[in-house]
Amino acid sequence: MNINLNLRILSFNWKISIPKEWVQFAVIVAVLLIATASAYWGSRSILILLLALLLGVAGTLILLKQPNLVFILVLVSGMFIPFAGPGGTNATVFAVVLLIGLWLADLLIVKRNFQLVNSHALLPVMVMLVISLIAFGMGQIPWFVFANQAPLDAQAGGFAIFVLSLGAMLVTANVIKEVRWLEIIVWVFIGFGAIYVFGRFAKLPIDRIYHLGFSAGSMFWTWLVALSFSQIVFNAKLKMPSKVLLSIIVLVTFFVAIVQGYDWKSGWLPPLVAVAVIMGLRYKKFVVFAVPVVLLVVGYLAIKLVATDEYSWGTRVDAWIIVLEISKVSPLFGLGFANYYWYTPLFPIRGFRVSFNSHSQFIDLIAQVGIVGLLCFLWIFFEVGRLSWGLSEKLPDGFTRAYASGVLAGMAGSLMAAFLVDWILPFVYNIGFNGFRASILPWIFFGGLVSIEQIYLGKAKP
Repeated sequence: MNINLNLRILSFNWKISIPKEWVQFAVIVAVLLIATASAYWGSRSILILLLALLLGVAGTLILLKQPNLVFILVLVSGMFIPFAGPGGTNATVFAVVLLIGLWLADLLIVKRNFQLVNSHALLPVMVMLVISLIAFGMGQIPWFVFANQAPLDAQAGGFAIFVLSLGAMLVTANVIKEVRWLEIIVWVFIGFGAIYVFGRFAKLPIDRIYHLGFSAGSMFWTWLVALSFSQIVFNAKLKMPSKVLLSIIVLVTFFVAIVQGYDWKSGWLPPLVAVAVIMGLRYKKFVVFAVPVVLLVVGYLAIKLVATDEYSWGTRVDAWIIVLEISKVSPLFGLGFANYYWYTPLFPIRGFRVSFNSHSQFIDLIAQVGIVGLLCFLWIFFEVGRLSWGLSEKLPDGFTRAYASGVLAGMAGSLMAAFLVDWILPFVYNIGFNGFRASILPWIFFGGLVSIEQIYLGKAKP
């Protein structure tokens, strides 16, 4: 016997069939919690804990029936929930763990069939998970006898960032089977992102509401611009008022990033790359003529950026050289997660024996998971780029075509951000779990692209 509930949220009708056994279980749990609360009446901490448990049980029951809601939870938790646990773990980490856990439980317990959707973009993700596991094992080897290794919790944290990021892409590709859910996720992200940039533009105390780990993440700015601008350019079904609003969002975002925060290159340079890619996709015939101009502009910006912060760029280059030198002892699979940070004092940088990070995603990858890991990382981006290019050519005008183009642009912007700092797979001693709040965005949107591929090929419900 099931109990049927009809919910109407965001103009979508959902019929949720709740098994009678679940209702009985929930009633029993509620009675026990109420009884316990009565016994400890007057203890505020106990009451808060019991209420949290009760809400947790109810929330789990809902999420089991509609796991797509967890994607909204991942976004909202990264933006607003200030909780931070040991090692910087936060609500976003737990939300992604919940997302992966529900998916695995559905595959292994409910369906009893661990089968992934068929996509070339997911093969390098699986290979990267294996490489990460090998690198974690390599990290237990004392590569330098005169230096300490990273603590096990730091190594486990670095490993977890890789696993959760890659896992989020796998889950998104396999769980989202309807375009409308991808639309909800994208518009929720753009909506909350717009509120933030408008607040910054108006110089309101918006940072008191949004978590700095999210709003100060390059991936937030990159993907807000990439997805918004692609909908303006490629979504022919989008009404003009919506396009005007999105145009204002993009312009305000660049104003805040460039005018109010010019010195922070990661806030405006990657989004600028994303816009350039979208314009190239829109006006392919003019790309050949535009290349010389783009090269001149890029060259000018590069020279100007280096000139305005010569010392910073100089020390970065020094750090890259030293980290690559350290990585020579294990070039294929790296030194393991977080270890090179503890080895750097053996190699003085400008006369100082200190621990430092590379400030580059690519150098970090070589040091942590080796050349093999770096090549696999680039393989993931190549497959995502190839898929997004193909879908942007084949899909009809509308949200999905714009989304595919936006992912290609966001991917290009993300690669630029990776050159600047470890924004995509945060290094545990730099961007870390705090930056994971925003770094999870490209992995979810990459997975959404694979989901569209499955829907377009007729392998999932349209």
